[in-house]
Amino acid sequence: MPQPRFERRFTPAIILLLLAALVLVLGLWAAERAGGISALAGRDGTQSGSGGEQAHYSWKIVTTWPKNFPGLGAGAENFARMVGEMSNGRLTARVYGAGEMVPAFEVFDAVSQGVADAGHGAAYYWKGKIPSSVFFTAIPFGMTAQEINAWLHYGGGLELWREAYAPANIIPFAGGNSGVQMAGWFRKEINSLADLQGLKMRIPGLAGDVFTAAGGTSVRISGGELYTSLQTGVIDAAEWVGPYNDLALGLHEVAKYYYYPGWHEPGAMLELIINKDSYEALPPDLQAIVTAAARAANQMMLDEFTARNNAALRELVEKHGVQLRQLPDDVMQALYQASEQTMQELVSSDPLAARIHASFRAFYEGVRAYHHISEQAYINARDAVLESE
Repeated sequence: MPQPRFERRFTPAIILLLLAALVLVLGLWAAERAGGISALAGRDGTQSGSGGEQAHYSWKIVTTWPKNFPGLGAGAENFARMVGEMSNGRLTARVYGAGEMVPAFEVFDAVSQGVADAGHGAAYYWKGKIPSSVFFTAIPFGMTAQEINAWLHYGGGLELWREAYAPANIIPFAGGNSGVQMAGWFRKEINSLADLQGLKMRIPGLAGDVFTAAGGTSVRISGGELYTSLQTGVIDAAEWVGPYNDLALGLHEVAKYYYYPGWHEPGAMLELIINKDSYEALPPDLQAIVTAAARAANQMMLDEFTARNNAALRELVEKHGVQLRQLPDDVMQALYQASEQTMQELVSSDPLAARIHASFRAFYEGVRAYHHISEQAYINARDAVLESE
């Protein structure tokens, strides 16, 4: 029996609608098998309505250093470059130097409040907010770069650091190390402990308290202010880093005497701090890239300082006539005694600092004992052999 005319007209449309419904059902079933309908809604790192493309993240990084400053300033730049390369552009970061977005000493607050996603600086700058932060830059007469890296990553130090910063909604990472620093630049010669009395010196962190306890006056000044402060006599002395960075800052033009060793910062650890919300918004693979890039940037900085410091020191002495001096024994002894006193005051006033100090000290004693027969013994033996030729 022939079909009515209207049935013949609409049969193809009905078939197409049935096919479309079947395709939709199969598509929803496949999507659920692959991770649920939520995957279509833009979760788990995909963009809603973008055909399944992976999401892109853009970070702002603020620093306590002048923009593009050699050495210290390279830490954030290296990190930003590596996360961009390793993520194939899924995570990009723009670095702002001190004062470009926030002042140098407001980096911690900017990251804590989410004004910036990340920051690069030195933990001891936040001593007024978190007294225990000093352990995560440098302790006078404490551990070297190699030793403090080992404590952080294999001795429980990083876990304590993250506990200290957790109330501020910040996750810290090691972000570079200068190695053993110089004791600093002085406008006059230091011949004995008497020459420290009343001396105004830019020296931050716990070392600033130690210097004051030894009879000097510590002053807190950012790197960008050092040159002018020394030049105009606002301060009598300043520690910055070491030959490579000090030459770049031109400190030899405003102070004549350059002292060693860096009792105050035997291995100055820098930090990469990340806003917890920004970090947790990343998918797991990008979080892993952040961790790997931070570890790489940390080592790169130490390698660069090790490679460049000697050539810079030779230029300072041979070309610019800098007077290289070793601190007198009585000065070193007084500074050590003051550091022990200052540490006791810190740990007795802050329970978290006491816990961190216990971890730091236990690791320090162990690694120092081994280095006495390894690193130190080898260097002493090498010097003895070479100097006997």
